[in-house]
Amino acid sequence: MSRLRLDNRALRAYRPLRTARRNTPKGAPSSVKSAGWIVLLSLGVIASHASGFPLQATDTRNDGGGSVTLGWTPPPRPPAQWIVYRAEPGQAFAPIDTIGGELAGYTDEQSGNHAVRNGVPYRYRLVPLPVDATLLSDVSPAATPRVSWFDTGKLNVFIVITLFLGLVLYYIRQSERGKVWSFRPIAGLIAIEEAIGRSTEMGKGVLYVPGVQDIDDIQTIASMIILGKVARMTAKYETPLLVPANSPAVYTVADEVVKGAYSDVGRADAYRADNVRYITSEQFAYVAAVNGMMLRERPAANLFLGAFFAESLLLAETGHETGAIQIAGTANVHQLPFFVVACDYTLIGEEYYAASAYLSKDAKLLGSLKASDTVKIALVVTIVVASILLTLGQPGLAEFFATQ
Repeated sequence: MSRLRLDNRALRAYRPLRTARRNTPKGAPSSVKSAGWIVLLSLGVIASHASGFPLQATDTRNDGGGSVTLGWTPPPRPPAQWIVYRAEPGQAFAPIDTIGGELAGYTDEQSGNHAVRNGVPYRYRLVPLPVDATLLSDVSPAATPRVSWFDTGKLNVFIVITLFLGLVLYYIRQSERGKVWSFRPIAGLIAIEEAIGRSTEMGKGVLYVPGVQDIDDIQTIASMIILGKVARMTAKYETPLLVPANSPAVYTVADEVVKGAYSDVGRADAYRADNVRYITSEQFAYVAAVNGMMLRERPAANLFLGAFFAESLLLAETGHETGAIQIAGTANVHQLPFFVVACDYTLIGEEYYAASAYLSKDAKLLGSLKASDTVKIALVVTIVVASILLTLGQPGLAEFFATQ
């Protein structure tokens, strides 16, 4: 039985409860007894050193503060419910929550009327409901919630990102010093020059569609880099180039890219103001206009490189009907099946982003591409090794790289 230390305040609070209990008929519910225990604990008259089962309280790890985690080993016959009590320095215990008796843990968070404040040490205790003095927990050690500045659960992500950034800086530096990296050939990129050459031989033009997103989309930015390479080839071969834009910003950038490409190869006089045209920002109105260009002008090569959505099949199918050689590329995975079916070559996912590095030969882009390939190889090797170790009953590596 837990020992009680009663002062005058406790006696005054307990006398009416004792009187009520004496006047309660036998067999009546023990609500008076439970209320007495709760009042005594709230007044702080239960000794902090009273015997009970251990209760641990610690600052919750890897959080933004305002949280304390409790843990305990449930007794052999736990009660129906636990009342969680909490006390601040210099104050009595007060109930903050009621939880299921089968639980073995609880998190006191910063919410509601009983908010947890960072930097304040809190002590806790569990009281069974219905109250049973033999099931009272010990008073927990003081736990002080604080902000965790580093989430150790994301250590694996930190390692991979650090490795990737280090490799990017290393390979960029090597590229700037003249190092030439070798990459596997991408058929769609090789076919671009073939398609432009075919258009030149047939005396027809090249249609370049930079997607349907605005210039702030990463796919559109990559498309502008590829457009610069395409424009240099069409200027060199004196092949007509048509670039329909779906927004004023894309039109402005594409016009400067094409104009600069013609100037770079010494053919500034061959540039025409209608090489780049602003159509409309309405998705399907834009698609209808581009389809009309395909049917009227019959370009020999259609290049669809950018972000595409439901209009991808409409564009690719129309181009297929005109007999043009078609090369498509997008990072929107849900549109790739339409391009694969209706186009001659398709840049799939990351190949589309790699195209800008392949064609531009920029040291920063080539260094980033090389670092990306190296990290992929390292991750594949790690997955294989972790799978083998997991099969052999060693889950350490697999658990370390598990996302949390």
